[in-house]
Amino acid sequence: MNYYHISDAPFIKEMKEMTHNLWINGWAENHAGNISYLLQEDEVKLYLNTGQYRYEKDIGFAVPDLKGSYFLVTGAGKSFRNVAKDPSDSLAIIKINDDGTKYQLLWGLSSGGEPTSEFASHLMCHSARLKVDNQHRVILHTHAMAITAMTFIHSLDEDRLTKTLWKMITECIMTFPDGVSVLPWMVAGTSDLGKASAEKMETSRIVIWPQHGIMSAGRSMDDAYGLIETAEKAANIYLLAKQGQSEDWQDISDQQLWSLTDRFDLIPKKGILEPR
Repeated sequence: MNYYHISDAPFIKEMKEMTHNLWINGWAENHAGNISYLLQEDEVKLYLNTGQYRYEKDIGFAVPDLKGSYFLVTGAGKSFRNVAKDPSDSLAIIKINDDGTKYQLLWGLSSGGEPTSEFASHLMCHSARLKVDNQHRVILHTHAMAITAMTFIHSLDEDRLTKTLWKMITECIMTFPDGVSVLPWMVAGTSDLGKASAEKMETSRIVIWPQHGIMSAGRSMDDAYGLIETAEKAANIYLLAKQGQSEDWQDISDQQLWSLTDRFDLIPKKGILEPR
């Protein structure tokens, strides 16, 4: 069978563009940041023989609801700034085996290596999001600067943090009416972090890892990126305003936020806004 060249695949082009944007923003220093993109089998079969793989490895836990799924993922120890130059080294296409306990490397990581060190978190979060949204496709983790800085000086109560972000810029409650979730500080790259993130992803598409970064879930690359982009801008506005805070501090009121939810037919996370 003749296959199309994988460099022409839309999902490779999307990943190249996204990793470049994240690096340019300063959100993916050195080896930081990771992305996983759920692919459809019909997409992959245009470019690869899905029955052949270079190696198979244990995941370390079972994800039976993801069995047979295909993912385009960034590699562990790979830099986002290099993805566009050599995607075949920086990226991997993997398939979850038929019982959800192993992954098979179909393509990529040409100089060696493994999928992102946060692979456990990604798989668990994909599983959680697919249970509530069958159009879910992308998990994105990056080291957004303003959000990370905000975790040093703001309460880590997720309702309070959500409300602060909502009050910084009109776009926030429109973009993530389900709010943001916040974890305690945890060791990166562990199953414990994956489990905790996945639990939060059941009700929120944004999970903040204090003093570390942020994770988002989306139906597309743009969707996942837009969530972080909006939260990051609100956090930056908060930090700038905090520097010059006076007795005349003004923000968007709860009633004004209610008026936005009415205008755009949104259901905000319960318990955050004062009653009408």
